Amino acid sequence: MKRSKGFTLIELMIVVAIIAIIAAIALPSYQESVKKTRRADAQGALLGFAQAMERFYTDNGTYDGAAGSAGTPATTGAPFIFSTRSPVDGGITYYNLKINAATANSYILYAEPVNAQAGNGNLGLMSTGRRGWDKNANDDPFDAGETCWKSSCD
Repeated sequence: MKRSKGFTLIELMIVVAIIAIIAAIALPSYQESVKKTRRADAQGALLGFAQAMERFYTDNGTYDGAAGSAGTPATTGAPFIFSTRSPVDGGITYYNLKINAATANSYILYAEPVNAQAGNGNLGLMSTGRRGWDKNANDDPFDAGETCWKSSCD
C-alpha cells in the first residue's frame, strides 16, 4: 500500500480559518496605529506652523496677516507662510492646516482631517501653547476635556 504525501482539505481549511481569525484581530489594530501616526505627523506640522507664526510676528509685529497670500494677507484661512497640508513633505494629504483666528498678539491654528483621516477630529494649537484634539468631532478642539493631543486626556 502506497502512502500519500500532502495535506487534506480539512487541514488546509483549518489553517485558512486560523489565518482569517488572526487577520481579523490584527487589521483594526493596524489601522488605528496608522491613524495615530498620521495624527502625530499633523501635530508636528502644527508645531512647525507655530514656529513660522513666531517668525512672522518677529518680522511684522503682529500675527494678523499670515493667511491668504503675500499680496493680499488675511486674518484667517490657509497660510502663505507655511505648508497648507500635512504631511508637509508631500504625499497624500491627511490634514489641512489653517489659521482659525489671528490678532496682533495671539493665534489659533487648526489641522483639519481629510481623506482617510476624515472624522478623526480637528487638532488645535493656541499661541499660549494650549493644545487640543477634537476627538468627539464637534469642531472645537478646545472643548472641556479635549485639551491634549493624546487618545486619553488624563
